[in-house]
Amino acid sequence: MNRRKLLRSSAVLLATPVAATQLVGCSGRLSHFVTWQQGQQAVLDLLFREQVVQGNPWNLSQVLQHLAQSIEFSMQGFPALKGAWFRSTLGSAAFTVFNARGAMSHDLSEPIPGAPALDAAQALKVSVQRLLDAMEAFANFNGTLRPHFAYGELTKVQYERAHLMHLANHWTQFQPKTATA
Repeated sequence: MNRRKLLRSSAVLLATPVAATQLVGCSGRLSHFVTWQQGQQAVLDLLFREQVVQGNPWNLSQVLQHLAQSIEFSMQGFPALKGAWFRSTLGSAAFTVFNARGAMSHDLSEPIPGAPALDAAQALKVSVQRLLDAMEAFANFNGTLRPHFAYGELTKVQYERAHLMHLANHWTQFQPKTATA
């Protein structure tokens, strides 16, 4: 398939919200976390409402580490980027669709490319604190944000929206922990 044909078919596919959702599975609605403060409160609430992660080999602590990595990398730089061509075409188009829908979809068990391994044994309290610290650092960050590994250049407002959609997408996997007899 030549490049022009690939671009045309990819653009049509990504421009169709239903097709984009079917491509990558679950969706997380931004309405779940409209503000940064709502996201922070939901993270803090995890210390008081036991949750389990369904449909993912990661435990809750690992998911929170993954979310923290994403926010940290937006300020520090992602360890590996998809090619410039991908970021400026398909990646940028994917963000545009997610942003318009107010919902993101991605493989919820896929690590960030090049990111350190997630520690399955890390205490939940430590992971909650790391994510809250990353969120606070982002809220106070006034420097130059680094390109997203897939979406490319994003403004602070766009990054905040992407992070909130990322949180919401992962929250779709959380279920209350039930007592076992």
